[in-house]
Amino acid sequence: MTSNTRARRRGIPGTVIFDGDLARIGYALNRMCFSFNSAQCRQAFLQDEEAYMTRYSLNDTQKEAVRSRLVLSMIAAGGHPYYLAKLAGIFGLDMQDIGAQQTGMSKQDFQAKLLAAGA
Repeated sequence: MTSNTRARRRGIPGTVIFDGDLARIGYALNRMCFSFNSAQCRQAFLQDEEAYMTRYSLNDTQKEAVRSRLVLSMIAAGGHPYYLAKLAGIFGLDMQDIGAQQTGMSKQDFQAKLLAAGA
């Protein structure tokens, strides 16, 4: 069962539910992201992303999600948002970048929406 099927079953259209199934699928990706607590590991990733992803046994879907720099794709590939924040930081993404991705907006449009809402 795909994560989108689980989300529909739970009545949350367009939302990926991070449950036990997705945690098992995303174990390698989350384990890799946890390694980024170490500056040495962050540097090793930046020097050779492909080798680093292979070292942690990411599957092809996870590797493509990381290459895309799209946090939502990483979540769909089993990434937990807490651990993905470490990876997003390496990529230079901030919370507004991630919010823009989640809403399908440009970062500028997302910022304007926040300002208009008084956030």
